[in-house]
Amino acid sequence: MKIIIAISGASGASLGLKTLRALPDHVQKHLIVSENARTVFRHEQDVTLHDADDIAAPLASGSFGADAMMIIPCSMNTLAKVAVGIADNLTTRAAAVMIKEHKTLLLAPREMPFSAIALENMHKLATLGVFIAPPVLAYYSQQESLDAMEDFMIGKWFDLVGIENNLYKRWGSDD
Repeated sequence: MKIIIAISGASGASLGLKTLRALPDHVQKHLIVSENARTVFRHEQDVTLHDADDIAAPLASGSFGADAMMIIPCSMNTLAKVAVGIADNLTTRAAAVMIKEHKTLLLAPREMPFSAIALENMHKLATLGVFIAPPVLAYYSQQESLDAMEDFMIGKWFDLVGIENNLYKRWGSDD
């Protein structure tokens, strides 16, 4: 399985990184990050890095064969571009490819409250089959720490893109 994770916007970038780290070893990981994060990842992660401005990178093509893409967090700017088909950087181009290839695309918008424009863009994307999954907690899993809350959200995102996980207590589970 090939997964693309793009980190868009500054607030919540650590959640995108935690999602990347939680991916199982058998998943081929691709990450789109800002230039400042590039140096750190090159030394610390087992991941293929892509320049956000490299619109000719292999994952900008449908022939690359990515199984899913998650934009965590997703800024309203990136959300709007994806909604109207603007593919001016690698993140938005790869998202456009996921939509045209009918592949799994998940956006985790991070700003709130949502404006009517943002909600309209989310609705448009949802009707195309894009998962709109903001980082929202569920209290039934009884998280008692920030790490547990993040694990819950990442587990839910993994459920949506088809990655098996045990990151959170499921409804009705005694575990």
